[in-house]
Amino acid sequence: MPAMPVVPPVAGRAPQLHVVQLLGGGSAGTGAHVRSLAAGLDARGVRVTVCASQYAERRYDFGGTGARFIPLPVRAQADAVRTLRAICCDADLVHAHGMRAGLVAALALRRRSVPLVVTWHARPADQGVRERLRRLTERWVARAASVVLGATSDLVARARRRGARDARLAPVALPAQRTARSQESEPHKVRAELGVVDRPLLIAEQGHDMLLAAARGWRWLDPQPLLVMAGEGPQRPVWQRRIEREGLPVRLLDRAQDVRRLLPVADVALAAPRWEARPELAQEALRGGVPLVATAVGGVPELVGDAAVLIPYGEVAALTAAVRTLLADPDRRAALTLAGRARARSWPTEDTTVAQVLSVYDELSGTR
Repeated sequence: MPAMPVVPPVAGRAPQLHVVQLLGGGSAGTGAHVRSLAAGLDARGVRVTVCASQYAERRYDFGGTGARFIPLPVRAQADAVRTLRAICCDADLVHAHGMRAGLVAALALRRRSVPLVVTWHARPADQGVRERLRRLTERWVARAASVVLGATSDLVARARRRGARDARLAPVALPAQRTARSQESEPHKVRAELGVVDRPLLIAEQGHDMLLAAARGWRWLDPQPLLVMAGEGPQRPVWQRRIEREGLPVRLLDRAQDVRRLLPVADVALAAPRWEARPELAQEALRGGVPLVATAVGGVPELVGDAAVLIPYGEVAALTAAVRTLLADPDRRAALTLAGRARARSWPTEDTTVAQVLSVYDELSGTR
């Protein structure tokens, strides 16, 4: 890779901070967060370089934020380390998102004085040998980082247990989704196309096994609700066979984005992950005033407070009962609508998220 030109600072003016944002895979929420940071930092005069896969660039258009995008190998770790080391020759700080990115950054910055910030977005569900390797990676990354930012309180605590020198809570703001005009102006048409004019519409994204088990208890409700879920991934044939075999009132859509677009016309949203920091569906549901039933895992209780119905993960009977109760109680649904919107207004915005992260950068770089 050719050497990057270093632009000398203008006399009498503070040098422009150069931050490298590193994305090593991660979820859709992580990619959206990196794009939001890149745009916000660029607007504040920070020079931003985003290193990620070509797939991530096609999906999030980091270059369209004003940042410089440089593709990074995602499978060959040694190549990724060499590439990042060259990119960081004039960087003031590196911010890695996720454990894989944190490991690559820690290796690339060995014996260099460039500060490293690592955001922990998720908690893995590895077991056995993979879990032991993950613990070693977490320990290495936590100790290599100048600051670890945790998306939830339990991730902050986890980083501290792994030896982080400085671990802080930094909730990740989800960019607001644009609602399709047809859903805003013609909700009855959208519901008619789904066949739910006179029956409740339930929207869900995660926890398919738990949701399908709960749907067995909704078959006898009158009117019978329709559960619409994201059906992408290798498990789709398994889920579809179960739906057909058990006669479940469930429809699978191709993508999670297709499910979220139906939120404005939904009666109840369901988020049933085993663990999640800040589920996107939960955030969009509360923002849109859609009553939410969610599993009390990870950062969900912190996120929703008392503005949603929380149930234990794996408790199918609790999920079945929660939905039945909500569908039979329009006053409770109306109360959750108001509480959800109020709770969403209390969350950090993209602007405050960028400001918090920039304050960490300034603290570490000492350039401002």
